[in-house]
Amino acid sequence: MTLPHGFVVALDRHTRVLDDGRALLGGNPTRLIRLSPRARPLLTGRTVRVRDAASAVLADRLLETGLANPVVRALPRHPEQGYGGDPNCTYVIPVRDRPRELARLLESIPPGSPVIVVDDASRRPDLVSAVAAQHDANLVPLAVNMGPAGARNAGLRLVTTPYVAFVDSDIVLTAETVSTLLRHFSDPRVAMAVPRITGLATTEAFGWLGRYESTRSSLDLGAHPAAVRPGTPVSWAPSACMVARVDVLTKNGGFDERMRVGEDVDLCWRLVEDGWRIRYEPSVEAAHEHRADLGDWFTRKAVYGTGAHPLAQRHPRNIAPAVLAPWSTALALALLAQRRWSVPVAGSIWALATARIAGKLKNTDHPVRHAVRLTADGAVSALTQGSALLTRHWWPITAIGCLASRRMRRATALAAITDITLEYRRDATHLDPIRYGIARRLDDLAYGTGVWISALKGRSTAALRPRIVLSPRPPQLRPAWKAFLLGRMVQGCGTGPDRTPPTSAGSGSRIDETR
Repeated sequence: MTLPHGFVVALDRHTRVLDDGRALLGGNPTRLIRLSPRARPLLTGRTVRVRDAASAVLADRLLETGLANPVVRALPRHPEQGYGGDPNCTYVIPVRDRPRELARLLESIPPGSPVIVVDDASRRPDLVSAVAAQHDANLVPLAVNMGPAGARNAGLRLVTTPYVAFVDSDIVLTAETVSTLLRHFSDPRVAMAVPRITGLATTEAFGWLGRYESTRSSLDLGAHPAAVRPGTPVSWAPSACMVARVDVLTKNGGFDERMRVGEDVDLCWRLVEDGWRIRYEPSVEAAHEHRADLGDWFTRKAVYGTGAHPLAQRHPRNIAPAVLAPWSTALALALLAQRRWSVPVAGSIWALATARIAGKLKNTDHPVRHAVRLTADGAVSALTQGSALLTRHWWPITAIGCLASRRMRRATALAAITDITLEYRRDATHLDPIRYGIARRLDDLAYGTGVWISALKGRSTAALRPRIVLSPRPPQLRPAWKAFLLGRMVQGCGTGPDRTPPTSAGSGSRIDETR
């Protein structure tokens, strides 16, 4: 499967072009890729356009390593993609009651699109049926409540088009949401594409909790395009709105109907494990009616956390609440000790890590400068993840520790304040810092409670244990790469994500050379 002619990729905003275009530094995990004389002309500025077999291999490699993303507006329309109301994509909408929200969603779907509404045992099925009939949607009533996964699978079994768009009833689409996502399927390895989930402008959305959710929603994956992969800044994709290949989902078994929460995370990780790509495309949006009632909101956040143990059973390597390199772990522990020697020891660890990485970059211009930036990012990531452990995933242990230790109280207070300061500035919310901070801590309290409930029920600490990455495994290169890449891999220490994902965070890097 190769990228078609006309496919365009652009280097990710974090990818750096070194040595006058002879090398690229970036990706997840961080890599240094050296471009051979044959490959260099294929990179024009910061883009690669597929024109032949060589450019297709280079573009595919950049996508695979996270060094570049597709330029979705420049992608060719998929040969099977229709126009306007797309007859090649069926909308599957799971719903339980919510007739008003269902009507609002159906009005936002382009006319002429096939629609299947799965009524998941509503208490007032007549209301749902009337809305579906009014909008000429195919209604599939379920006698027993199956949950979101079971309802989506019930609709999937009736889809006859090449693509399916799963959309929750509390979503409102734009005219371009699905049609733009379909462009990603011109890459034959893409199995799923998702938009950015934003807040729907309702009366409740202007309250303090609604304004917090508009900038810190669990469903909002940020403003930048990315590949969805475990251990990266975008480690999963919400099923509130997603477009996928029907044949791939059918072969993969669809959603796991045993899971009432976390079924979208599980599906994403199974697809990635099978070698498929998932694209996050924030240039198009789907508006979600966020919960704004405090009790309902807190409960939903806790429910999200209860998915941790089932995911840990299915994907033990991906669910760790923090993923750290040995040097960054030692640095964070030294600072947490709060002794006179803490800062000198942490500084020494950072200096040694910088020297080690600079040695791996010795054949580039300014290796020390690049190494300093990488280790600085790694240190910030380690401290951010450590703070999240104290205030979110391990908060019951932290609370007990604060009763007995002054150092623990200082560390927790610093972690909470620093977290709020960084997130508040980054999110540029319209909420004052005090109420933002309260909502942030309640968010962590609710999610952490859910994680502990799931761990206690499952009698396992798997979802609570951080993972130390000693030696990231190099990816297995398919035969198409072997004529184009030199397979020398050098392991190193890397950087973490800009924002710690809900379930995992990346660590580690390697240096590749491209010929």
